[in-house]
Amino acid sequence: MGVVNFIIENILTQASVTIALIAMLGLILQKKSTGQVISGSLKTMLGFMVLSAGSSIIVGSLIYFGHIFTEGFHMQGIIPSIEAINGQAMNELGLGRDIALTFLAIFVFNIIIARFTKWKYIFLTGQAILWMATMTTVFGYFAGLRGLALILVGGFIGGVFAVAMPAIAQPFVRKITGMDDIALGHFCTVGYVFEAGVAKLVGGKGDKKKSVEDLKLPAQFEFLQDTYLSLMVVMTPLYIITAAFAGEKFASTLSGDTHYLMFAFLQSIQFVVGVYVLLAGVRLLLGEIVPAFRGIAMRLVPNAKPALDCPVLFPFSPNAVIVGFITTTIGSIIAMFVLPVFGLAMILPGMLTAFFAGGTAGIFGNLTGGIRGAIIGGIVHGFFITLLPALLVTTFNSMGFVNATATDVDTVTAALLYAWLIGPLLKAF
Repeated sequence: MGVVNFIIENILTQASVTIALIAMLGLILQKKSTGQVISGSLKTMLGFMVLSAGSSIIVGSLIYFGHIFTEGFHMQGIIPSIEAINGQAMNELGLGRDIALTFLAIFVFNIIIARFTKWKYIFLTGQAILWMATMTTVFGYFAGLRGLALILVGGFIGGVFAVAMPAIAQPFVRKITGMDDIALGHFCTVGYVFEAGVAKLVGGKGDKKKSVEDLKLPAQFEFLQDTYLSLMVVMTPLYIITAAFAGEKFASTLSGDTHYLMFAFLQSIQFVVGVYVLLAGVRLLLGEIVPAFRGIAMRLVPNAKPALDCPVLFPFSPNAVIVGFITTTIGSIIAMFVLPVFGLAMILPGMLTAFFAGGTAGIFGNLTGGIRGAIIGGIVHGFFITLLPALLVTTFNSMGFVNATATDVDTVTAALLYAWLIGPLLKAF
């Protein structure tokens, strides 16, 4: 058991190592030379770690923004955090081992389902699988499951989600990327498809459906056609104005010796730097993982596609990412004030979710409904991804997770299925 735990906790939970090993397996199955195997594996790891470094820069900047946003606009409520639930489940309920084994079970079921069904997707976003394992383990535990049954049921449900979500998103991904070599492996897919549907209903039709990417600007504003410059123009005033609302007294506690407004400016630029690094990592990763994956597709799971994290789509529609981020944030803020009127908890906007999930949803909305679809669909998406976590709060409270809820609508959907359907069925038997 010690070796299994070591592999799970030190290898499979390290996404860069896992992806590099999978690339290595693919290259070996293609009978590449030793030099090509080493080169391809290391470049795959490097690409993923560059992507992760970009994500970390963005996360650091958004955490700062979240603090000044909450202070500046005097908001109090629940901040969705699957990380907090994971920590409490492992430390207070002693479910760490079960979560780790469920994580492994999800990956195994994913491969089995992909091998024997038409859903040929291998889900490679390790962190997302960990959060799904956390959710299925916690809800399975409170439904009365223990030991092997807890692990197998959670693994099977997670495995189904790991192939079903990429399959559902693939028709859209195919049009976004113009190819069928990669899939989307991110457990916010229900929200993406939801926005795509809304955008199709309310967006432009035929010749009137203009893409965000095709906007033509006057000559003096042509510099905004550059993704990074346009992002600066949006983020810089957003950060500085929010810091001003937070006030010098509070904002200075985060800025150290730097003037608080200058620090806000630098953090906005840091955000753009993070996006630049992230997209560089995406390009490097895709250049290696797709050719390496052909070996797995040919031998283990015929026609398999790697399901990768949502930033892999960002280079294909960068303007839509910005629109999706802004509109999802607006929708989340609207939901924050509206949901308590109906007796639900006040859920504070999560800036990380707004950027990564909102940005990806913006790509889907722009695809099906153009500019108008991306804007209206994004606002509705923000409301939707705030509503689902709000529905979970009462259930979590009854389980001892006080004032807590989760993000990522697919994991929330799995939790709601447990709470409303699977749990009652298990207790009935």
